[in-house]
Amino acid sequence: MIFEVWAPKATSVELSLGDDRHALSRGEGGWWSVAVAGASHGTRYAYLVDGDGPYPDPRSRRQPEGIFGPSAVYDHARFTWSDHEWKGRDLRGAVIYELHVGTFTSEGTFSAAVEKLPHLVELCVDFVEVMPVAPVPGGRNWGYDGVDLYAVNETYGGPDGLKSFVDACHRAGIGVILDVVYNHLGPSGNFLHPFGPYFAGFKGSYWGDAVNLDGPDSDEVRRYFVGNAVQWLRDYHIDGLRLDAVHALHDSRARHLLAELSEEVDALACSVGRPLSLIAESDLNDPRMVRSLDADGLGMTAQWDDDVHHALHCAVSGESHGYYADFAPLSALAKVLTSGVLHDGAYSSFRGRAHGRSFAGVPGHRLVACVQNHDQIGNRPKGDRLPVPALKLGAGLLLTSPFTPMLFMGEEWGARTPFLFFSDHVEPALRESEGARRSREFDGFGYVWDAPDPSDEETFLRSKLDWSEAKEEAHWSVLCWYRDLIALRKALPELSDPRLDRVRVEVDPLEKWLLMWRGRLAVAVNFAQDSVTVPVAVSPEMVLLVSDEPVVADGKKLRLPAQSMAVCRT
Repeated sequence: MIFEVWAPKATSVELSLGDDRHALSRGEGGWWSVAVAGASHGTRYAYLVDGDGPYPDPRSRRQPEGIFGPSAVYDHARFTWSDHEWKGRDLRGAVIYELHVGTFTSEGTFSAAVEKLPHLVELCVDFVEVMPVAPVPGGRNWGYDGVDLYAVNETYGGPDGLKSFVDACHRAGIGVILDVVYNHLGPSGNFLHPFGPYFAGFKGSYWGDAVNLDGPDSDEVRRYFVGNAVQWLRDYHIDGLRLDAVHALHDSRARHLLAELSEEVDALACSVGRPLSLIAESDLNDPRMVRSLDADGLGMTAQWDDDVHHALHCAVSGESHGYYADFAPLSALAKVLTSGVLHDGAYSSFRGRAHGRSFAGVPGHRLVACVQNHDQIGNRPKGDRLPVPALKLGAGLLLTSPFTPMLFMGEEWGARTPFLFFSDHVEPALRESEGARRSREFDGFGYVWDAPDPSDEETFLRSKLDWSEAKEEAHWSVLCWYRDLIALRKALPELSDPRLDRVRVEVDPLEKWLLMWRGRLAVAVNFAQDSVTVPVAVSPEMVLLVSDEPVVADGKKLRLPAQSMAVCRT
């Protein structure tokens, strides 16, 4: 077997196999290699660079002993797939369901998550979006502190566990999107520095050092990340990637890393014969993100749209602190429902400057929107979710909107369990300072930061879903609401129509109602604490779906009870 590693500045590289050492020979481009007889699937190994180490392989496929242990040879060909009939799934018209493996079930494993797939099939979602699965410090983490980016967290089930989960999802007719982090690596267990110039030498964001995407030797660094993306899509049969915080990618090259990645993924899609999606998390509000390469865009299939979330959240919750301030008026919700974003060059009070560009001409399916996600819940001090009345209104608008809707695990039954920020750093300094670091990160957001200790195991355990809730009557009614909304969205073409210029919205800021027109369909929402009359002429037989009774439709007007909504055919 041949072992290879990139270490362009090293004067010597050795392979450690148990008690044996093997010197690697330097080749072209800073690559070192050695052939070792007898090494095979499962063999543990590590590298020494200029006598320092041992370190895990930067492209380690498996870390059976965690981030501080040796790497293990992993042969992708040994896994037997059963998804040969899977032809992939297009993001257009889809509903996404975001989950965190460690808290989705009490066991916190891929195999336990497979047992919940019938629930997702009945809900009728099209994709699951899995939060990052790269190895992390300790036994619990959101996943954004990952290192060893080519490996899979052993706590969840390792590489075979992920493959089994993807295989089961495909058999159930569900695509899989994997959240990946390329803008930084975690502060613990990051052993890339000794091997080469993977980092740019300055802080790229609040979360860590900038990755070297445009400096000397950055060609190979870029290939490291592009190769990682290709691995997930090719070797793990993943259907799409969600790219974390791409605005924190520092790349001044004429051809951005995202464009390079898009081109590689398009070529791979042709090879594997199924659609592959790239979804960027970006707060730039720049439509170039989702424009095609031939239109001088970056070629992303879609991007997260925080403006939609913020406007929905303000309307249903009444909150207006921090970055919510600009989104508090109902007119802001009307604008995002018809334009995709609020900040399209307009002034952003939170940033203290103008922000964004118009998304005119961009179809709504390229904007992934939500009422809740891991950030918007977990970045609240108490990790609290929306109360049920607010949640039902938000979901009703989201699932009748022109965007690609995304749900967060448990919201479909109005879960009462929080989703808190948790971690399990090994180093005492990192462990003890994590709470203070989080407090500093959200300084100025308008919160009194009284969050539980992220390092306390109880913080993690409290974040696990309680699946027994879904059987309770109050939660069952919420689940039925979600199922009915998704079924209606899939049955009526008007609701999945992505053309933003065909959406019309009327609002009454005083009486707090909104009327959204989707073709001949009227979505009427009452955000107020009292009943209101919405000026839309519908009779009882024209009312398709209501969140709460009694709704009065007399052919001349529609009267909605407090905090309720109705979808009507006109």
